[in-house]
Amino acid sequence: MLYLLYEVIQNTEAGRVLNFLRYPTFRIIAAGVFALLLGMLIGPKLIARLRLKQHGQSNVREDTPDSHQKKKGTPTMGGSLILLCIAAGTLLFADLKSRAVWVMLLLTLGYGFIGFLDDWLKLSKRNSKGLAGRKKMVLQTFFFLVAVFGLLTTWTLPDGSFGPTLLINTKLTLPFIPTRWFNPDLGWFYVVFAWIVVVGTSNAVNLTDGLDGLAIVPTIVSAITFAVLCYVAGTTLSIADSETVGGVSKLVATPLYQYLGVLQVPGGAELAVFCAAIVGAGISFLWFNTYPASVFMGDIGSLALGGALGGLAMLSKNEVVSAIIHGIFFAEILSVMIQVTSFKMTGKRVFKMAPVHHHFELKGMAEPKIIVRFWIVSILCGGVALLSLKLR
Repeated sequence: MLYLLYEVIQNTEAGRVLNFLRYPTFRIIAAGVFALLLGMLIGPKLIARLRLKQHGQSNVREDTPDSHQKKKGTPTMGGSLILLCIAAGTLLFADLKSRAVWVMLLLTLGYGFIGFLDDWLKLSKRNSKGLAGRKKMVLQTFFFLVAVFGLLTTWTLPDGSFGPTLLINTKLTLPFIPTRWFNPDLGWFYVVFAWIVVVGTSNAVNLTDGLDGLAIVPTIVSAITFAVLCYVAGTTLSIADSETVGGVSKLVATPLYQYLGVLQVPGGAELAVFCAAIVGAGISFLWFNTYPASVFMGDIGSLALGGALGGLAMLSKNEVVSAIIHGIFFAEILSVMIQVTSFKMTGKRVFKMAPVHHHFELKGMAEPKIIVRFWIVSILCGGVALLSLKLR
């Protein structure tokens, strides 16, 4: 919003004063700081209101260890604070002409709406079942398709005829492998692949949100990692590189994304603004969610954040690399799949309880120790993902 204001007044005296708004680096930092300050400011009042509305209601899932029963009475749906801060930071500092920004807002708020329905049903019906899994999947698919076919597809071909064309690059990039070596094009099958990434990530974050602060820090780490990847792939900055022509070496300006061997992402710098808003909102929520939590994010937060991270993987062209970035989330959902498959095929369980963080709880590991160790692994995964960028 501020960027659009700057474009209107850029040739005036006020525009020269606000010249700093044209720099993505400033708006990236500003979006994060604004989201953080907003969350810290309104967080206490929102949590107090949630506690009043949910007084006496159990917000603890039935399929958790008995030690979680002491958390009864802690208000949930704190993810609404995260969504408010993300939306405010993005709308204020991002370039709202970017389709990528609107795709991310649609996925985040749309999946947040699904989470709201889930949380509301749990509270109103006073049980931990919430929205049926099949209905949840249908709604997740609906918002994904609206994003793809509404914002990432053009319906008029260059020759003037009618036909759908994806505006997003359907080629895949793989970690540690330069795009010039292997860069397969999935064509329209990419939509199915992207659906798996977005919906899978959303549900993985939802499964991870079982301990105080366990899901939000890996989300922050992932958002920071994506901010770097998006900025690199979308910036117009160039690197001075040497090139030999006719036996003569001379310096040439090579775009940063080309220098690092990654696909260009239109609007990547604006996606970095969105990532920064997630980071700021996430840190402010962590202030209230750290052990022992004053509020839970609920499905309104976990499904929305998962959808946002999945969408970032899709738009930044890091769908495969996201398996590394989201190492914690991937391990959590994989543990559930292994547990279910093993029990159905052999009648035996691989873990004491799934997702895997409950397995460590039942083995006697203290909750804070599990949380911090998962945080450390998440930071390691983010670092490995960034290393793959240079090695490409």
